[in-house]
Amino acid sequence: MTLEILLQGLASGLLMGFVYALIAAGLSLIFGLMEIVNFAHGEFLMLAMFTTYWSWALWALDPLVALPLAAALLFALGLATYKGIVSRILGGPMLAQIFATFGLSVFLRSLAQFLWTPDFRLVQDPAVAGRLSLLGIFIGTPQLVAALAALAAFGGLYWLISRTELGLALQATAQDRQAAALMGIDTEWMFALGWGIGAACVGVAGALLVNFYYVFPDVGFVFALIAFVTVALGGFGNVPATLAAGVIVGLVEVLVGLFWAPAFKYVGVFCLYLLVVLWRPQGLFGRF
Repeated sequence: MTLEILLQGLASGLLMGFVYALIAAGLSLIFGLMEIVNFAHGEFLMLAMFTTYWSWALWALDPLVALPLAAALLFALGLATYKGIVSRILGGPMLAQIFATFGLSVFLRSLAQFLWTPDFRLVQDPAVAGRLSLLGIFIGTPQLVAALAALAAFGGLYWLISRTELGLALQATAQDRQAAALMGIDTEWMFALGWGIGAACVGVAGALLVNFYYVFPDVGFVFALIAFVTVALGGFGNVPATLAAGVIVGLVEVLVGLFWAPAFKYVGVFCLYLLVVLWRPQGLFGRF
């Protein structure tokens, strides 16, 4: 293996790592706020990608133009999921919470297959296309734009959580719901808002992925698994740590594919997950 191939792989892994981090950020935010795992997270991503694709197919909107629409629709879906499902099972047993979001996952995936068939679809000639050459390393323009946009969105999310009154209210609700309520914080609204923001992050990531990735009803499955691994690596509920964890996952995925075989790239990611869970169950960086 030449140095150029290795650097090419590292660049690709780094760019995808930023996108993985944004997908995982929404999952980590929801878990940190309510300690509930959204098993429909991958299907939320799938719906965001289909929203962007149909915006292009029906109205000729470029994926980057349709990005705010996907984010807004996913924000609304997150609010609706909390109000319609999650809020009704908060006091129930853990199995009820698991089955609720898992059932939503199955429903959304089956609905997508019924409405749009299992066919693979691809946006043709998006505004960002082609590749750039830097010191002999070729970088896909869609991947570069997706990585930079994901990094910007992640920065905005971090600023919202750590530098605004709303973010402090979310953190207070995550730490102690009763104490936050006594301080005048509407914890019910904080929970709903957390689901909305978490889903909106997936909406942004989905719109970015459509520029270079196929859209089909099962597309969210693999990304959801990677998001779970990323959240576990960074630390459950630690939103800032998902950025570092996403980069680690992206690099491990590429390096295993280069040094072993592309078919086993996810094996390396899940082996890393098992090692971290066994050695440090709270994640590499602990809870935020």
